[in-house]
Amino acid sequence: MTPKTIASFALVCIVFAAGAAPAQAQTPATPDSGTPAKTTPQSNRVRIEVTGGDADTPVENASVYLKYVEERKLRKDKKIELNVKTNREGVAHVPDAPLGKVLIQVIAEGWKTYGKWIEITEPRQIIKVKLEKPPRWY
Repeated sequence: MTPKTIASFALVCIVFAAGAAPAQAQTPATPDSGTPAKTTPQSNRVRIEVTGGDADTPVENASVYLKYVEERKLRKDKKIELNVKTNREGVAHVPDAPLGKVLIQVIAEGWKTYGKWIEITEPRQIIKVKLEKPPRWY
C-alpha cells in the first residue's frame, strides 16, 4: 500500500467512527436485550383511595376536590380546583396533579366531610382517606 492510500483509508475510518459514535450514545439499549429502550414521559397522576367506617368499606360516588395555588412571577397567583368522583372501589384518579402542597377535600352523602393539606412528593402517589360517620342527632 502506498502512503497516500493509507492516509485516505485512515481518514475514512476516522469519519466513519465519528459519525457512528453519537448515534450509539443517543439510543441507549436495555440491559437484557439489544433493542433501544423507549422513554415515555411520566405524568403526575395521584390516586386517592376513600374508605369509611370501622370495616374500611370503599365509598363510591364521593366528590374529591383537589385545590392548589399555581405561582406566577409577573401576575397574581392562580388558584386551581380539580373535582373528581370515586368509582365503585372508592378510588379517584387525579390526572396532572401538581407536586407540592395541596388541599384535599372529600364530600360523600352519609359521611362526615374530610379536608386536609397534603404534600405531594412523587408523580404517582397514593393517598388514603378514611371517612367517619357523622354524629347522631337526637
